Amino acid sequence: MFNFTRALDRNADRAPNRDAVIFGDTRITNRILCDRVNALAASLIDLGLRSNDVIALVMTNCPEYLEATLAINKIGAIFLAVNYRLAPPEWQYIINNAQAKAVIAGAEYSDALDGIAGNLTTKIVVGDESKGWRAYASLINANFGARVPTADVKADSVQRLMYTSGTTSRPKGVPITYGNVLWKTFGHMVELGLTSDDRTLMAGPMYHVGAFDLPGTGTLYVGGSLVILPKFDPVDVMDTIERERPTNIWLAPAMLNAILQLSDIRYYDASSIRFIVNGGEKMPVSIIEKVLAAFPNAWLADAYGLTETVSGDTFLDRASVISKIGSVGKPVLHIDVMIERENGEAAAPNELGEILLRGPKVFNGYWNDPEATATAIRNGWFHTGDIGRLDSDGYLYIEDRKKDMIVSGGENIATPEIERVLYQHPAVLEAAVIGMPDERWGEVPKAFVVLKGGHSPSSNDLLEYCRSQLAKFKVPRIVVFVDKLPRNPSGKVLKRELREHKGKEP
Repeated sequence: MFNFTRALDRNADRAPNRDAVIFGDTRITNRILCDRVNALAASLIDLGLRSNDVIALVMTNCPEYLEATLAINKIGAIFLAVNYRLAPPEWQYIINNAQAKAVIAGAEYSDALDGIAGNLTTKIVVGDESKGWRAYASLINANFGARVPTADVKADSVQRLMYTSGTTSRPKGVPITYGNVLWKTFGHMVELGLTSDDRTLMAGPMYHVGAFDLPGTGTLYVGGSLVILPKFDPVDVMDTIERERPTNIWLAPAMLNAILQLSDIRYYDASSIRFIVNGGEKMPVSIIEKVLAAFPNAWLADAYGLTETVSGDTFLDRASVISKIGSVGKPVLHIDVMIERENGEAAAPNELGEILLRGPKVFNGYWNDPEATATAIRNGWFHTGDIGRLDSDGYLYIEDRKKDMIVSGGENIATPEIERVLYQHPAVLEAAVIGMPDERWGEVPKAFVVLKGGHSPSSNDLLEYCRSQLAKFKVPRIVVFVDKLPRNPSGKVLKRELREHKGKEP
C-alpha cells in the first residue's frame, strides 16, 4: 500500500496525455512513462532481480534515471543513487558496502565500472550493448506492453540507499523508506502547495535529494511534470524556463549565484517560476532583491534539510523573506525541531545548540552501521550535528554546519575523506583539511600536510595522488606544508587555527 509507484497508474489513468517528463525535444506522457516503467520492471524480473535487491544507478540526468528508479521500486527492490562525479575507488566502496547486485549506468561510465564491479550479477547500460552489458533500450523493447503488479511494501521497507559525506573517513549509507518518502511528499504538498499544474525544473544532479525530492518526486506524485536538464548550466536553465514555463526549481546557493551573474539575466522571462528552493545560505538583502527582480513572481524559499530526512525539513515562508532574513524558516507538517544544550536540555529562544529533528520523514538509522546509528539517533531524536537556534517566533537559524564539513557548489565534502587519502601517501606524516572561501563554489578544500623525514614531494605530487583516489571536486585546491599541526592538550587538531593560518602557500 505504501509503494510510491502507485502514483504512476493513477496519473496514467487520470491524465494519460499530460507530459510527465520533458527532456530537450523528448516528451514522455503519463501513459508512456507508465508503460516504459512496467516494461523495465518486467525485464528486471526476467534478469533474476527481486524485492529488496539493491540496484546501483550511475548516470547523469536523463529520463532513464527516473524510469529506472520507478521500475526498481515497482518490483520492491532498492535503488542506490551513486554520485557519478566520484572516483572509481569511491564507487567501489559504495557498491560493495551496499551489497548491490546490479548496476544501471550511462555508457560513459561502463568501462570504469567494469574494473570494480566484479560482484555485480547484472549490468545494464544506457547505450549500445557490449560485452557483459545489456542495453537499456532492448530491455524496454523486450517487455513493452507488459503489466507488472506493484510490489506490496511496508512503510519501513527501504525505497532507496543514498550515501552521505558525514564526519567519518568513509561515506555512510542512508536507507530511505517508503514511509519517509510519502511523509516528505505530504509535507511538501502542504508547504509548497503542489498540484498537477506544477512543473519542476530538475537542474541539479538527480542523485541528490535536492534535485530529486525538493520537490521533484512530490510533483510527480500529484500528477505534475518534470523538466529534466542533463546538467546544470545557467544559460540552459534560463532558456528552459522561457521555453517550458516550469513553476519551481531547486538551486544550491552556488547555482543560484551563477544564474545571477548572467549579464543578460534581466532579459529572460522567468515569470512562470512561483518558488525557488534554496539551500539556506545567508543572503544579503541586495542579493535577495536581485533574485526577485530576475524571478518577479517567485517565493525564495530558504530551506534546511539533510539526506537523512529526504531534505526540506524547514522552509522560510514568503512573508518573512526579508523580516526573518538569514532564517531557514519553520518545520514542515509532522516534523519537530529542537535545539539541544550540551547537557541534553532544550535550549532557550536564541540560545545556540545542536539541531535535533524527529518525525516520520526522518530515517531510522544508517545502513549496517549500528554504532553510527546509536550516535545519531538518541531518545527518538536525530542529532544532525549542525548548530543553530530558534528565535522567539520559532524560526530556525543555522549558525554552523556539521563539524568538518565543506559545502562546495552544493556538494557536501567530509574533510576526513580527503585526510584519509592523504595519509595513505607514503610521504605524509600528518594531514588536516579545511574549507577555504571560493568566489564560484562557495568553498573548496585546502590541505595542511606534515611530511615524513627524508621525503620531499611537491604539492602537485600530492594533488595528483588525490586525483587518482577522489572525485575532482574533493581534491584540495591548495596544499600547504607545515612543520606541525596545531593541537589541543588531548591531541585534537585545532582547525580553527588552521583557518587563521597566514603561512606562505605554494
